Formats: sequence, structure tokens, C-alpha cells
Amino acid sequence: MSTQTSRTDWATPLWSASENGHEGVVRLLLAREDVSPDKSDNSGRTPLWSASSNGHEGVVRLLLAQDNVTPDRPDNDGQTPLAIASTRGYTEIASLLQSQTTAVSSMD
Repeated sequence: MSTQTSRTDWATPLWSASENGHEGVVRLLLAREDVSPDKSDNSGRTPLWSASSNGHEGVVRLLLAQDNVTPDRPDNDGQTPLAIASTRGYTEIASLLQSQTTAVSSMD
């Protein structure tokens, strides 16, 4: 199966690994040139959104280290990774996302 071809349930392997906190798998997939770390599912949720919503700090750090990940990209309901992490009480992840979002905003 291609790493970018969606399964019948729309999730890419990177999205699924991010959702489940599989840091080793995420690291391996990010090393591939054919993997887009900012690709969203049908709900507009990216691997970063998914990892943030499930409290997977290690995966969040791996994804934020990628140049082509948008840290403040909202899902189809307008909820950003920072908002979902904050809502669910993942304060360390929220701090990481806040610092990334601030850094990106200051570059604009």
C-alpha cells in the first residue's frame, strides 16, 4: 500500500501512527519522501491535530520538527491542534503548539 493512498477509512499510515502515539513508526514514515506530514483526513484533521488531541507529546515534537507542517491549521470545524490540546488538558503539548504558532506568526 502506498503511504499516501488513503485506506477505505480515509486515514493515511502517518495519520494512524500519529493518532496512536507510535513514535517509531512516525519517525520512519517522516523519513520517506512520499509522505506528506500535513495531509488531512476527511474532517480536515492532520497528523499533528490527531497527535495533539490524544496527548502524544513525542509525536507532536516529531511533527513540529518538520518544515512542511502547519501548527495552527484548523480542522473542518475550525478547531486547531492548540485548541484541542488545551481543551483536553494536555498543557505541555499546548505550550509546544503555542510557541510554534507564535514563531510562525512572527515570520509572516
